[in-house]
Order: sequence, then C-alpha cells, then structure tokens
Amino acid sequence: MNGNTPYAGLPGSTQAGKRASADVPELTAEQKRRLRADVSRIAALTREFLPDEYVVDGDISNGVGGPQATVAVNPPAGHPVSAGFTPDPEDLDAGLEKTETDEVAKGLAASAALQVMNAIGDLTPTAK
Repeated sequence: MNGNTPYAGLPGSTQAGKRASADVPELTAEQKRRLRADVSRIAALTREFLPDEYVVDGDISNGVGGPQATVAVNPPAGHPVSAGFTPDPEDLDAGLEKTETDEVAKGLAASAALQVMNAIGDLTPTAK
C-alpha cells in the first residue's frame, strides 16, 4: 500500500516518509520577502487590536509541503493561539490580499481575548 503514495519515497533516492525535493515548492527571494512582509503585517495588526500584555509574533519555516507561515499570540492568561498557513507560491507574487490578512488578525485577537476571558472566568454565555 505504501508504494503508491507520494510519501513512500523513491527507491534509492528518497527515504520512506520523506518527500522528494522536486515535490516541495521553492520560493524566490522576492516571494520570501513578500511572505515575511505579509506575516509581519498580520502580527502588527493583531498587536493593534490587543493590549500590550499580549505577546504576538510571526514565523516562517519550511514544512513538509513547502513554506509554512505562522502567527501566534500568547495571552497574559489562558492558552496561546495561532494561525498557520501554507501559501501557494503563485499567490505570493502579488502578496496576500488585505482582506485575508485583516481577517486573520481579527480572528487571532478575538481568540486570544476569549482565552483570557475563559481563564479568569469572566465569560457569560449568550445562548445555550
């Protein structure tokens, strides 16, 4: 069964469980710069929505399927929250749309605020 999956490995060149380097997209220098700028913009906008006690950071790493972008928030109380995505290299030529980055930032800020409210017990259910 494993022989017909892309993760089985090519005999003699790719280990089982690893992807062939031809399968992993490579970003150009300009695409990497745009992705860093987009992640920084999401982190900065998330910081604007939250008080200074919240720690917000962004990171770009190489995942199994290519570049992986993550923005995380560590609230003063409660569990950290994060949003991660694997961008399509073709979409990076123009950068991420402002509506998408705004939505991610608002969602992260709301999730982080909810974590604090849950941690301190100041949450009143609005419906059942």
